[in-house]
Amino acid sequence: MLPAQRQLYNHPDSAGPITLHTADDFEGMRAAGRLAAEALDMITEFVVEGVSTAALDKRIQAFVEGAGAVSATIGYRGYQHASCISLNEVVCHGIPSDNTRLEDKDILNIDVTVIKDGWHGDTSIMVGVGDVAPHAERLMRITQECLYQALALVKPGAALGDLGHVIQQHA
Repeated sequence: MLPAQRQLYNHPDSAGPITLHTADDFEGMRAAGRLAAEALDMITEFVVEGVSTAALDKRIQAFVEGAGAVSATIGYRGYQHASCISLNEVVCHGIPSDNTRLEDKDILNIDVTVIKDGWHGDTSIMVGVGDVAPHAERLMRITQECLYQALALVKPGAALGDLGHVIQQHA
């Protein structure tokens, strides 16, 4: 537990105590999330035909470490990459490889999790390579719209089912 946190109480249905966070804690969370987002902003220009997913991963690792953070995925259960890069039909947690090179029409999800000053930032982005098929372009656009519509509902007291409903209706 970080020093500024304090435990409130043990809820009977939880695995442990509920922790109240301070304004400084939230700033730490924001900084970690911002760094993860910046890593994705940086890598998108390198998503081009012919590049290997391993080359993208190495750039992400260098960026994260250059910002004074570490990748949360490196060393997790033996995993040795700074990202998960899922290509086309791979749903999630694709493993970067020197043998996997991007081709025209590919779509990929790049997932990055960083640890900065003890806080985790985790985010992902869908990116198209070259001339992406209309159905793939639509998939990327609609899923992002679903995300934003669900995020607009997030507030204290919001029900998870309401988020799922707005996603299902829009999709």
